[in-house]
Amino acid sequence: MTNGVDVRTAAAEFDRTAVADAESAAEDERKQVLSQFPLEAWAELPLERYALGQAAPAEAGPTYCQLLEFRTPNLGSMRGGSAAKHIMYRHVSGEWRLAAPLRGTDPQDAWVELRGEFVRAFDAVGAGDFEALDDLEVLRYGPTLVTKSRATYFPQQFLPIYAAEHLRTFVTLLGGEPQAGVPASRTNRQLRELVRTREEFEGWTGREVMRFLYKHFNPRQRAIWKIAPGERGRLWEECRDGGFICVGWDELGDLGQYQSDTELKQALDAHWPRSSGGSLTLARRLLAFRDLEAGDRVVANRGTDEVLATGRVDGSYRYDPDRPEFHHVVPVAWDLSHARKLSKPQHGWRSTFAKVDPTLFARFTAHDADSASVPGTDQAQAAVPVALPEDVQTVLDALERKGQVILHGPPGTGKTRLALGAALALDGRADVLGADAGQRAEAQAEMLHGEHVRMVTFHPSYGYEDFVEGFKPDLSATGPGLTLALADGLFHDLCSRAAAHPDQTFLLVVDEINRGDLPRIFGELITLLELDKRNLPVVLPVSKRRFSVPPNVRVIGTMNTADRSISHLDAAVRRRFAFLPVGPDPDAVSGTVGPLDLAGFFESLNTRIARHLDADHQIGHAYLLRDGEPIATEEDLAAAFHHEVIPLLEDYCLGRAELLHRILGGLVDADTGRPLLMPPQDLADALASEFTSGVPGTDA
Repeated sequence: MTNGVDVRTAAAEFDRTAVADAESAAEDERKQVLSQFPLEAWAELPLERYALGQAAPAEAGPTYCQLLEFRTPNLGSMRGGSAAKHIMYRHVSGEWRLAAPLRGTDPQDAWVELRGEFVRAFDAVGAGDFEALDDLEVLRYGPTLVTKSRATYFPQQFLPIYAAEHLRTFVTLLGGEPQAGVPASRTNRQLRELVRTREEFEGWTGREVMRFLYKHFNPRQRAIWKIAPGERGRLWEECRDGGFICVGWDELGDLGQYQSDTELKQALDAHWPRSSGGSLTLARRLLAFRDLEAGDRVVANRGTDEVLATGRVDGSYRYDPDRPEFHHVVPVAWDLSHARKLSKPQHGWRSTFAKVDPTLFARFTAHDADSASVPGTDQAQAAVPVALPEDVQTVLDALERKGQVILHGPPGTGKTRLALGAALALDGRADVLGADAGQRAEAQAEMLHGEHVRMVTFHPSYGYEDFVEGFKPDLSATGPGLTLALADGLFHDLCSRAAAHPDQTFLLVVDEINRGDLPRIFGELITLLELDKRNLPVVLPVSKRRFSVPPNVRVIGTMNTADRSISHLDAAVRRRFAFLPVGPDPDAVSGTVGPLDLAGFFESLNTRIARHLDADHQIGHAYLLRDGEPIATEEDLAAAFHHEVIPLLEDYCLGRAELLHRILGGLVDADTGRPLLMPPQDLADALASEFTSGVPGTDA
């Protein structure tokens, strides 16, 4: 069972005739590959017919890598990520980028070695010697390309599923146990054998199985992005009629050539130099745009209060230099029925890109007649299914895998909010995750007064007797003197209730977990937290009672890394917790205050803090939020900056005026080392000049 859907039931209901056209298109694409790159020709295939980034004549046709990544979508997607997946390619700079085993080698010599491994792989598959594939070291560096190649030439031996993570998920779904550390092609073969043992897939092609699995059990959480079609939507008609969304920054060239956000940020710096040192956030957003996959959702907007349409991505990113402008293009099937004016502006929509909350998107796309005109009504919220936010799902996945999680990061990044969000989801209240602050707070209060979730804040005087058991004053005693009685601690009580209800999940949320003496608080129970030690009994040293931690107990802790880094935690504690970073999120503060791009300022300030202090002392986005929304007035900006951000930075830089000056630049008096005071309307101008001069991309 996955998401409440049984594989056998879903397969029985799957309409195979509905994918007949895609099946036919896939076979045509396969014939194209076999015609242009027959197996027998691989031994002499020249480099210019293989690699990306070469200026080949048009009559030569696409290279092998172009054909497999961009022109054979029905054979299975291998899009996303950089061109490094092709093992070797020519960068726009003219240099050849080679996988690690080939570096330092002449490109032609590297190609001879790579080509030889392709030939040996094809020969091994043809002979049924699949074990030999594991010995081909260079091919390990291009698992998606290599697996798609094998599935194209040998469709009876491999499924058209190429991402290693997806393959492992599907193997588990069908009752197998994926092997760790093996090539993707071996996991692909394992999945293929599992499919062959399932009666419900008898007579199915590999491509039908692929489409079925991705339709009902897609392991990838769908992205939802708001993307502006040009300034004030000026390119909307072109995007609508052409079935795509496009963005600028044409000078960057094909985004597929960039292997990391840092590399793309450096290119942004080169084309749009600015005092803050470039936009890492913009680089990440552009890479997210490049890596959109079929099925991802898009909202096209005009300004901050108008939805032009919603759409579903139905193809892969391409760089189209023949367009007069906005060369970066992603195909989208638009639904114009969701166009509307919003009841209130979305401040985060001032920039080209913005993440869209799944609950908000569900309101856009709800077809309930009573709620369609006014997004945000209770009727609209009740009419649509709940999709968990990605960060909440990540926490739940880690809890399922490890049993306990610590959320760590700088102050103000929303660690406690995320912990309580995961608690609400576990408690069956996921419907309020996208609600306003009041509704969410009310739901959290109800949850913490219920039976399944407890919350505690650790501090230096919190001990074993508070957490597990100990003798405490008996306030009901009437005799003279102090009377002590054995009392169960918070965790002991939670475990007792969990043992009585084994079919329900019980959760403990520990805020500021690193402020307590963890070995002393947990005592011998630290061993019992491991999932394979659950229900293992121990004798408690105080009461001599037998005790165990039930398997249905989960623990979420939060810790501020500005106070204490992970490395300072007891090693036994670190081994038993999954650690999930919760970092500053510029998307959360996307908006403007006068001339100031809030996200750009936030990112630039944190870049300086990380450079001159460290990443653990960055500020969280909560400092620039009011009631869950980005601050929008000069007065709120001044209050946040002078009363929250400045005191925090002064504390970090205590006694080092020159350090504060390096972080805040011209906003610090060079003589006194004190931050300048100025009226709110002047502060926005000063911050914009100091931190966000030249920020591109505010074209909502």
